[in-house]
Amino acid sequence: MTRFKFLALSVFLLSFSLLSFAVEPVKIKMVTNKGDIYLELYPDKAPDTVKNFIHYADNNFYNKTIFHRVIDGFMIQGGGYTNAQDRKKALSPVKNEADNGLKNDRGTLAMARTRDPHSATTQFFINLKNNDFLNFTRKTMNGWGYTVFGKVTKGMDVVDKIAKVKITQTAGQPSIPVDPVYIEDVDVIQ
Repeated sequence: MTRFKFLALSVFLLSFSLLSFAVEPVKIKMVTNKGDIYLELYPDKAPDTVKNFIHYADNNFYNKTIFHRVIDGFMIQGGGYTNAQDRKKALSPVKNEADNGLKNDRGTLAMARTRDPHSATTQFFINLKNNDFLNFTRKTMNGWGYTVFGKVTKGMDVVDKIAKVKITQTAGQPSIPVDPVYIEDVDVIQ
């Protein structure tokens, strides 16, 4: 075997072995008082964000939190409050990973944050439509966008039902459901 053929065979075998070790999506079941939402998370695209979300899920952080921001035609946001006034204490923020190629399309799961691109902690949102203006464009204060790290695989009807609940302004929150929408449990199922 010539040196070139050996090198070509080695590159092929290395490529094949790397493909066989591809990171599988993480399956999540989110139980709400409106129904169950099944998600898959992408650790190959947003490793720190997925690790962060799983840490909070494994420690029951999300249990009895609410969807505190519901804007029909835009998104539903949860994972940080037990009611309109009581915000749960979070750990350190994760770096923004919105430059991963994933888009804020309908049914995707993304991290909520402040104006600081690297401020995401516990809160997440599910996009109700394609929200292109939330996508990464460049590594600047205004260009970072919002990290997409998963998507709904089953239960989008539940998400849409949550989007239609009656909302009010309470404790400075302009889009909070009148009747709380609780996240009862978040479990890694794979």
